[in-house]
Amino acid sequence: MESKYKTKLTSEQLERIATQILNRELSEYQEMNEGWANQAYRIGLKDGQTVVLKIAPTDKSNLMRCEQELMNTEVEALRLVSELTDLPVPRVLAYDDSLTLAPSEYFIMEHMTGKPYNQVKEHYSIDEQEAIEEELGRYNRRINEITGEQFGYFSSGRQRYSTWKEAFLQLMEDVLIDGQKAGIKFSMPYEELEHLILARADVLNDVLEPAFISWDLWDGNVLVEKGRITAIIDFERSLWADPLMEHYFSHFNYTPGFLKGYGRSITTPSERSRRGLYDLYFDLLLRIECAYRQFDDHKHIQWTIHNLEESIERFRLG
Repeated sequence: MESKYKTKLTSEQLERIATQILNRELSEYQEMNEGWANQAYRIGLKDGQTVVLKIAPTDKSNLMRCEQELMNTEVEALRLVSELTDLPVPRVLAYDDSLTLAPSEYFIMEHMTGKPYNQVKEHYSIDEQEAIEEELGRYNRRINEITGEQFGYFSSGRQRYSTWKEAFLQLMEDVLIDGQKAGIKFSMPYEELEHLILARADVLNDVLEPAFISWDLWDGNVLVEKGRITAIIDFERSLWADPLMEHYFSHFNYTPGFLKGYGRSITTPSERSRRGLYDLYFDLLLRIECAYRQFDDHKHIQWTIHNLEESIERFRLG
């Protein structure tokens, strides 16, 4: 997905980074356009190693509130998760925020083999998909077993909260402020939607322990090869939160395989109410981020409009 604010690097810049940061010579490179936020490059080095470089937007003046410190978040999160040696995540090889070799902060990590699951899913049978998603459930549960002391954005540079209710309402407030600032309109007035959210927010107090969540663990961030998961990537949106906020508990997925692997499903009234709040938050973000990233895919933009209207109606009736 292309957005107007991604930072592009020249071959000369990539060569200098390879030489000065990795002490290697660059052989070749290729843009990776699957991501929706940061720009990424697959870099081949002359010693045969392949690495991935991700660089943040140079102009941060028009980022959404939830997109502040994304690169720092991903580096910190990857370093934390990589301590779990049974998880297939890339190791961070270097992080540079000096702005001496590139116009924005960037980091370099291991290149992981495999194709994004969303690109190859249809090539697998239903049984094979269930096996992959069961494996994902086990990995996702392992990730969520990491616990913290406070709730909120993962980056150490962001404010944290003692309760999940406070933290989630701040997440929601951030995205709604961004929507109003961008002039995004939908079927329900902002004030009415905010009132409805607050009226249902007490269930968030049932979450007592901050769990580390990827939050963005959708099919595009799962690499697969020969029916097995080879990597879990993109931890830039990580949170200290309720595990039920993870993507595969959402209305987009929630598959039997994942639930079997994770060992948990949504069963109680509190869990269903919380998931309704999380679905609304995600659908709002999908719609509002289009204005900030200036996506050029009009079909995707129209889909986010329709998806949000359905989401608001579900939430209103729920």
